[in-house]
Amino acid sequence: MTDLNTTVTWVDARDRRPDDGAPVAAAITGRYPPDDSGSGESFWLVRPMVYTTRHIAEDATHHLDCFVDSDGVVRLPYGGGSEETVTHWAALPALPGGTAHAVLGDGVEEALRGAWGARPAT
Repeated sequence: MTDLNTTVTWVDARDRRPDDGAPVAAAITGRYPPDDSGSGESFWLVRPMVYTTRHIAEDATHHLDCFVDSDGVVRLPYGGGSEETVTHWAALPALPGGTAHAVLGDGVEEALRGAWGARPAT
């Protein structure tokens, strides 16, 4: 039986950055709704993101050492000056039942069958 359990190691974004282009789980903090009065509610949540050493946003703004989500929202490491900042990051675990982070083409169906048959250890 395949083991679906995994261990996540959180890294303080002030101490170390992921490799360029790495997909990560990012812990983000900020206020919602963001406003100048400070009346928004504080939050801390986890989102999948990609870390990059250089990113050009849709408005042509250049960003260095940043985390970018699937909507193109750029967040800087904590203390970096963005409204929402990344406090911690963790490498994403492998796909269920395997060691890969991506399977493409002909191997997808076999990988899915193997993962659907797997159960977490109790």
